[in-house]
Amino acid sequence: MLEESGFVGVRMGEPVDTFGGAQGEARARSFEVAGCAFLARKPA
Repeated sequence: MLEESGFVGVRMGEPVDTFGGAQGEARARSFEVAGCAFLARKPA
């Protein structure tokens, strides 16, 4: 989707547990939810 929006050099980081200790942690675990960082740039 980022590339279709015109971004280049798209990179995706490793999955990170962003729900540890949160109220919805059990639900997130049941759906194997994780957060990922994205890095991209828009050409000039």
